[in-house]
Amino acid sequence: MPHSVSARAPGKINPVLRVGSLLHDGYHELFTIFQALDVYETLSVTEASEYSLSVGGDVVLDQVPLDDDNVVVKAARALALAGGHSGGARIHIDKRIPVGGGMGGGSADAAAALVALNELWGVGFDTAALHQLAAPLGADVPFSVLGGTALGQGRGGDLEPLVAGEFHWVLVPTSHHLSTPLVYQTLDRLRGGGIPPLPTEPSSDLVAALARGDASALAGHLRNDMAPAALTLHPELAQTLAAGEDAGAVASMVSGSGPTCAFLAHTTSHQQEIVAGLQARGYRALATRSVAQGAHLV
Repeated sequence: MPHSVSARAPGKINPVLRVGSLLHDGYHELFTIFQALDVYETLSVTEASEYSLSVGGDVVLDQVPLDDDNVVVKAARALALAGGHSGGARIHIDKRIPVGGGMGGGSADAAAALVALNELWGVGFDTAALHQLAAPLGADVPFSVLGGTALGQGRGGDLEPLVAGEFHWVLVPTSHHLSTPLVYQTLDRLRGGGIPPLPTEPSSDLVAALARGDASALAGHLRNDMAPAALTLHPELAQTLAAGEDAGAVASMVSGSGPTCAFLAHTTSHQQEIVAGLQARGYRALATRSVAQGAHLV
């Protein structure tokens, strides 16, 4: 077995995020479109007798737990139990996805851990087995294993890959942290008992827009049911969304549970115009694009 293994997994955006009723396990029923982005978390693992976790990177890190509360350790223990492995691992995460930004950074870490430790320990699980292990770890973890563009239902882990062209996004993260459970709780409070039924499948127009890589057509389908809750908890997001629209974005939205905001562009050159416009307004803006690959060895 190799002494040390590294894997990376992409962040994500949800061009469509519909939230249904609270399920018996504490999660909400979802109908969502996931799209993987070329912003990656890289995780390195080394054989050890016990588990330890360290973290570095160019994002704010003070909200990242370094104990068993971290989903990475939970992923490692789940794989060890399923694969009959005894012992632990030294795990280091190089974080590039904003923490608490609604882009699935923690889920990407968990997915990368499953892939890296599967290799380090010689467990030999295939992608389907890793997907099954990923499902109990969180709504976004199975998609982080899969990558690409996919429809997610149930808790988000019932995935159907979708054909999609390349899309260009501009992201504006913020140092403000939004707890995903708190955003869901706020959404439940704002909605009361009025929860509309979720769709059962994406519309043919949405499927066609994704397949063509057509930003103009996709713009009309963007929807995030969690946005009102994120805006309630962090009202300054409204100014960020307006700034992106003023900078020429095709469309703007809160990413996932927030507070990262996402802006859709037509092309690479249009993307750079939006970045420049946002930077002129004092925002940190990141150009990114959709990618096909999920968690993988590096």
